[in-house]
Amino acid sequence: MKKIGRNDPCPCGSGKKFKKCHMGREDDLSVEGIGEISLEEMAARIISLPLVHYGRSREIVDGLDIPALTGQPVGIKFVDLKDYNDLNIFGSIHPKALKGRSGGVFINLYKTAKADPEHIYLAISRNIDESTLAHEIAHVLDYLGGSKLVPGTLEALSLELGVPVDHLEHPDEYGYWLDYLSRTFDIQLDADDAIIAHLYEKGRLIKGKEIQANNGLIIRSKSDGMLKYLSAHSEEVDALIRDLPGYIRQDRKKD
Repeated sequence: MKKIGRNDPCPCGSGKKFKKCHMGREDDLSVEGIGEISLEEMAARIISLPLVHYGRSREIVDGLDIPALTGQPVGIKFVDLKDYNDLNIFGSIHPKALKGRSGGVFINLYKTAKADPEHIYLAISRNIDESTLAHEIAHVLDYLGGSKLVPGTLEALSLELGVPVDHLEHPDEYGYWLDYLSRTFDIQLDADDAIIAHLYEKGRLIKGKEIQANNGLIIRSKSDGMLKYLSAHSEEVDALIRDLPGYIRQDRKKD
């Protein structure tokens, strides 16, 4: 396996040099496959995968004027999640796909942007549900016309600041797009996404510009505020999500 150079781009896709990102914390990376193929070959393998439309993917994408909404002339292409996993390249292994569960993943732009700059690729499972689909498409809209953050690239910052990565990957701008999709396409969000939408409605999510600026004081403060809000309003939140897919009782006993 080829060694990652100090000044090489970090394989996590953050855009930072390896020495300023995951160097010294290589165990945080799933390093299988790094260096075994070139970036060009990696991109070629991904963009050559057969395109798919599962669930409501075609309906939703056809119903979105992405350039008008985001100001970016970029579209979305869908590939099969299992096919993507089977490429066995860095970052392609998705636990839900391995278990045959509904899932989706925003394929890191680091892998595809040079080969196909006009599209963002989402890998989705054949049995993808509408909430998971909205979740991933909201990431695309947020990247293009919101926070500009790429999901799957914020683990290093999460560890550095000691905040949940979910709080970084779902900023206020993401909440806007998730809410927009659920309302526009009458999508029933699952329990996890309903909580994000609720926090957005209450103005509790972190702003993308605060994350981009790596403002640790504000990020930690707002992250703590989210946790305190959910604790203080646990009964209200539980009532909101108890009949939704993915609900897990908040007061269940732990082993």
